[in-house]
Amino acid sequence: MTEAVEGARPLSVDAAAGTDAAVVDNEIIPPVIVDRPQREVWANVGHPFATGLILTIGGLTALALGIAFVNLSTIVIYVVMALFVALALDPVVKRLERHNVARPWGIVIVYGSFGIVLIGVLWFLIPALFTQAQALVQNIPSLIGQFENSDFYAWVQSTFGAQAGTILTQVQTFLTNPANLATIGGGILRLGVSVGVAISGLLIILVLSLYFLAGLPAMKVAFAQLTPAHSRPTVTSLTNQITDSIGGYLTGMVVLAFFNSVVGLVLHLVLELPFPFLMAVAAFCITLIPLIGSVCYLIFASVLALFSDPTAALIFAIVYLIYIQVEAYVLTPRVMNKTVSVPGALVVIGALVGGTLLGLLGALVAIPVTASILLIIKQIFIPRQDRKIRT
Repeated sequence: MTEAVEGARPLSVDAAAGTDAAVVDNEIIPPVIVDRPQREVWANVGHPFATGLILTIGGLTALALGIAFVNLSTIVIYVVMALFVALALDPVVKRLERHNVARPWGIVIVYGSFGIVLIGVLWFLIPALFTQAQALVQNIPSLIGQFENSDFYAWVQSTFGAQAGTILTQVQTFLTNPANLATIGGGILRLGVSVGVAISGLLIILVLSLYFLAGLPAMKVAFAQLTPAHSRPTVTSLTNQITDSIGGYLTGMVVLAFFNSVVGLVLHLVLELPFPFLMAVAAFCITLIPLIGSVCYLIFASVLALFSDPTAALIFAIVYLIYIQVEAYVLTPRVMNKTVSVPGALVVIGALVGGTLLGLLGALVAIPVTASILLIIKQIFIPRQDRKIRT
């Protein structure tokens, strides 16, 4: 074999790769087998202390992150809720922008109007709520007495016998027992503390939502810039659709809950049922639950009305049931016309999951999150799967 040409670079070929010999100036140069250096296994048995130290540091880091997340979970919830409030108010601000109102002034108008309405509602509602709650506790024996003298109770007693009287006596004994009243009072005190914490959290959420609403366009642009340049138009379009859908859904749910509370208040005032303002607040909170909120309030309010006037309770149930049909077929399609439709099964599953994790707010937020996931699947995942053609 002749000597290698000057300047020729010998090749290092891995024999296991099956590479043929190289040819340089019509001379066959056999492959040179060079063993690749083996990677050092990080979990080497020969270094047990180093391996144990690395595993311990990793475990402690994960534990510290978990503890930090648990401690910061309340703040995370505040941030998420503030973002959803900003998305809910964004359609109103955009509508003002379409009427030649600058966005900063639109935000000032929206928050100023919301503050005036909130202060007015609390000014008139809180005294009535405390008065009616106190009257409810004081009038429990008289309400039970009225229920015993009603025709409905006579029918129940004739149908079920002495068991109805026994159950009613046990309920009255429990509610009039001082020890039980003390327990209930302690629960009410804890409830008052919880209400104070909730109010402070609400203020934090409102302040954060103000900043999020002011910077929402810039946040969308910054989020799109984090993606590759060729994907930014798609990401921008999808982000706008998701935010518009979430904002429209949350605004629609609040509007429908307000209608439910107004209808409940009017029915209680017209039928002279007790605690109209308290039941109106209950209607607003309960009907925020997606899909089943109106039905739950119908059952709740009708059962409470039975203790006062069975005839009025029946009228209330019939009229409110008619309103539920009007809401389902007239109000909901008009209010929710810009939101992404979600199958009923996913609505129930999302509401259950969100309610289990975050309570009422979780149930309210779960549906737009589910709608956003469906939108991503329809516009990104499914088209990507459709482009995969077997050759």
